Amino acid sequence: MTQKETAAKGLKLTDILVTIVIAAVFGVIYRVWGPMYDILKPFGLHAEQLSYGMWFMAATFAFLVIRKPGVALLAEVAAATIEALFGGSWGVSTLVYGLLQGLGAELIFALFLYRRANVGVTILASFASSVLSLLVDNYYGYIDQLTFWNYCLFIGLRLLGSALIAGVFAYYLAGALARTGVLSLVRPVSKKDYDALG
Repeated sequence: MTQKETAAKGLKLTDILVTIVIAAVFGVIYRVWGPMYDILKPFGLHAEQLSYGMWFMAATFAFLVIRKPGVALLAEVAAATIEALFGGSWGVSTLVYGLLQGLGAELIFALFLYRRANVGVTILASFASSVLSLLVDNYYGYIDQLTFWNYCLFIGLRLLGSALIAGVFAYYLAGALARTGVLSLVRPVSKKDYDALG
């Protein structure tokens, strides 16, 4: 790989600024999404876990827009920071969640060398964010008292919510945005990109 190609893959100032704007939008969404979690809780059987995928979406969506190394991690950490600054329910621990959730998505995109951005890879990235969020939950003692079947249900619903929101929804939202042509301002859109959406 030539030095020019390597430089082209690195984050430029515009990439960082667009990522921060995406993160700012999601930071606000994360803050107002909290009540959705609370609304689903009374249904029992961990129904609230279906909404959890929204808190992973900054990472997957930002990568689908920018498609460069570091974007998923930067977006998720920045969104978590903004959520915390707006008085998010989980306080400073929000930053720990953001760091690990962003890292989870980043690792999956890195595994595919940042070249694959299809719905399957996006779902895998959402799963990785979900798994690392569970480690934080366990550390803080939120889920260590669950029985085995309850724990399986909890994890299963969080993974399902992650796949649907941060995976499928993020992918199709980015695709809809690409079809408007607005992403050509951020990165050149090729025929291959359009074919990948179909």
